[in-house]
Amino acid sequence: MSTTSTNVALGRGVIVPICTPLDPADQIDTASLRRLLDHLVAHGVHGIFALGTTGEFGFLTDAQRALVVETCAEHLAGRLPLLVGISDTASERAIVQAERLIPRGADAVVATAPFFAATAEPEIRTHFQRIKQAIGETPLFAYENPPRVNGRSIPAEAVLDLGADGTLAGLKDSSGDSAYLDLVLSGREERGLDGFRVLTGSETHALDGLRAGADGIVPGLGNVDPAGYVRLYDEWESAPHEAEQEQRRLCDLFNIVRIPTHAPMGGSSQALGAFKAALRQLGVLDDDRCAPPSVLLDDSDRAAVANLLAAFGPAPRSARDRDPADGDGSRVHI
Repeated sequence: MSTTSTNVALGRGVIVPICTPLDPADQIDTASLRRLLDHLVAHGVHGIFALGTTGEFGFLTDAQRALVVETCAEHLAGRLPLLVGISDTASERAIVQAERLIPRGADAVVATAPFFAATAEPEIRTHFQRIKQAIGETPLFAYENPPRVNGRSIPAEAVLDLGADGTLAGLKDSSGDSAYLDLVLSGREERGLDGFRVLTGSETHALDGLRAGADGIVPGLGNVDPAGYVRLYDEWESAPHEAEQEQRRLCDLFNIVRIPTHAPMGGSSQALGAFKAALRQLGVLDDDRCAPPSVLLDDSDRAAVANLLAAFGPAPRSARDRDPADGDGSRVHI
């Protein structure tokens, strides 16, 4: 089922990989999820990516994943394209995810290379081909994120070949490797793959990615400050100095993921905990917990996030503290 509004381009602009709000029982908090979507729509983002790394897909049950997609599709109601992660350990498991989630409202799906088992280029090519064969016309984006898949990169040549034969509609590059991004972008131009979308997943080098030729950006920090990334996207060509200033401020804000925490924790607990803590402080989420077995932030960690948010982020305003002109309160202002 495709719900995309015809006036919004798929694979362009600022596409936010949304956090997955949880309640104190570690279940999906659908009320907070709807407020998060309103927060992003109100600030002009161009698409939503559910069940990515920022969405903690690896820690969610199948039922929770389905509820996230259903809630997003119902609440967006075609206002923005909805990309949905179907990543799993192997092709057949990713296909099962696709078969469960596409009918719930995905406009496109996003998959990493296989993980856990050691794979090389032949298996990676076959992986995406099998997924595409199963999902038919639904666009498929490859998700380049080597640290999440045994350090295995999707070779740039394979990406371009799979784009040329219609397997892939695009690439989300979260490798952090500018040379890799340049290879894909230059190869796209050489082959004339004008419809193949290339997205950068870097919060701190988003402007560099756009200047290199990327069609859009997929920043996890966009949950917290969507307006900042929309301004950067809108200004990068027309007002380059302002775009550079915006990128520097967003880099400063991104330091919320690097605070010294009260207890040792992995990078995902630290980064996603910081995003959620900031969203709670902005009045968007009711709770800032991450999915088990994540280590949770404490009040001292939250205070450190709050200090950076006050210095470099948007001004906080409660999601319940709306103007009368907002009517039913469907828009969140910050």
